[in-house]
Amino acid sequence: MAGIRGARTWHRIAQCAKPYRSRMAAFFVLIVVESGLVVLPALFTQRIVDDGVIKHDRERVVVLVLLISLLAVVMGVVTLAERRLSIGIGEGMTLDLRRQAFAHMTRMSVSFFTRIPTGSLVARLDTDVLAAQRAVTTTASSLVSNLMTLITVAVAVLFLSWQVALLAAVLVPLCLIPARLLNGRLRQLNQRQRSDNAALTAFVTERFSGQGAQLAKLYGDEEREQWSFEDKGARLRDTGVKLTMTGTLLGLLVSWLATMATAVVYLVGGFLAISGSISVGTLIAMVTLLARLYGPITSLAQARADVTAAVVSFERIFEVLDLEPPVQDAPNARVLPADASSVTFENVSFRYSTPAGTTLTSLEPESASAPAPGRGAGDCAILRGIDLHIPAGQTVAVVGPSGAGKSTLTKLLCRLHDPVDGTVKVGGYDVRTITQSSLRNAIGVVSQDSHFFHDTLRVNLAYGCPGATDDDCEWACREALVWDTVERLPDGLDSVVGDGGDHLSGGERQRLAIARLLLKDPRIVVLDEATAHLDSESEARLQQALTRAMKGRTALVIAHRLSIVRGADRIVVLENGSVAESGTHGELLASAGLYAALHRAQFEEGTEPAATVDTGPR
Repeated sequence: MAGIRGARTWHRIAQCAKPYRSRMAAFFVLIVVESGLVVLPALFTQRIVDDGVIKHDRERVVVLVLLISLLAVVMGVVTLAERRLSIGIGEGMTLDLRRQAFAHMTRMSVSFFTRIPTGSLVARLDTDVLAAQRAVTTTASSLVSNLMTLITVAVAVLFLSWQVALLAAVLVPLCLIPARLLNGRLRQLNQRQRSDNAALTAFVTERFSGQGAQLAKLYGDEEREQWSFEDKGARLRDTGVKLTMTGTLLGLLVSWLATMATAVVYLVGGFLAISGSISVGTLIAMVTLLARLYGPITSLAQARADVTAAVVSFERIFEVLDLEPPVQDAPNARVLPADASSVTFENVSFRYSTPAGTTLTSLEPESASAPAPGRGAGDCAILRGIDLHIPAGQTVAVVGPSGAGKSTLTKLLCRLHDPVDGTVKVGGYDVRTITQSSLRNAIGVVSQDSHFFHDTLRVNLAYGCPGATDDDCEWACREALVWDTVERLPDGLDSVVGDGGDHLSGGERQRLAIARLLLKDPRIVVLDEATAHLDSESEARLQQALTRAMKGRTALVIAHRLSIVRGADRIVVLENGSVAESGTHGELLASAGLYAALHRAQFEEGTEPAATVDTGPR
């Protein structure tokens, strides 16, 4: 099984290198040229001794020395050209792998990113890709170069003395035995090192994020955090020490065997020179060539460990590329028509699960157990047989207790998940039959905790509308009643908002998120607790702006605070994943059901409670 997997990995590596075939061909030609040039200094040395020194021919000595000097210049030029080609191929493959991995990751579901530590993914795109690059720029170059050098040197030694060449052929295989014995151990240590590095990267990434750092300050213990870091760092250190020592042991064993073999060859060659079977110049040339012979052998034995590490890195990258996005466009998916804006849920049921093939245990924390196929954390029914229709241009609000499934409706509408049963339609089209990009272009979402990238306010506002001008940004901010905040910022639209928008207050982030929605100008609006962080006065002002902004648009409003849903065309009350009630504000109050009870709890007892924040699936 391991052999089949290894063959498949090598095939895929070859596919990655396919776009660089012409440059690789030139690279190999240069290696052959360099390998041929390697033996010339030794042959020139032979002529210097036999034809120049022994025969007292000064002119021949000068000519041969000049040739050796010229040869050094030529070899330098060839080496530079070879290096330029290898680094170009390696960097190109690195960019290709990163591009593929990034594009693939963006197609994964949101639940994948909530399950997998960010640092583990970063390690795959950084550490493993760089290790794969080194395999091309350094390991492959060294491997091919040493192999060709070995061949040319062996041919030269055979030309000088077949007896010595035969002896070298017998002794050479001995140098490969340590590599064969230690290769499995090196592979295991390389895999462990990659995993330990990913765990440390994930830990540091989470603690160095804005929210992670704040949580650590408020709830963490510095000594405990330091201990956790040192524990993960110590694991990586210990694995690194074992890997280095194993590699060093391999190098020492190979070097010792090569030295012993060289000594034997020196002994035999010396006797041959004394007996007159070979000349002194030939003996010196063979001594020089044997240094060239066993050097590549040592490098080839160690290169096997490097190749093993490279294959491990490629396998870890391919693992990510082989993950199946649980939500994909159908082969014949069409673009959502521009006039499609009604929303329909037909007998929709849903449960959170982790389908087989959509996650990797090697990416997950050690404490997380691999889910069984089709099952995962929270694998229980969230929605049960939901029927809901929102006509084009109307506003429907969904309310209910925490955990009733309100936010899950918005995720199904945006096709962040697909329902287990039933159909979600936009404009009468099943969302599974239209492209995800056209669906999401038609929808604008403002969630309870709106996220901002660590960039300027202008970049964040125009994220959904890349061509927006400063005037467009100002208009959207004025409509969202947040332009006064922008004007107070040190650099206006050029102000950096911090990681996740931490330089802004919660209310400012929400109003700017609504401005971002207005700038996108979608025909379907989803507000998932959009006013949760606003005080009553700001909420009232913002509600006026939202009323104007949503005019003529289809709107799905999720809310705990009932003050913002009174004017909806219809209010749907969810309880335990099912529709408990449906009607206008007045009708639901008159029915004295769950909505009326929620209304009394918020208003008739004197105060309206702050918005409830759910931390689990809803």
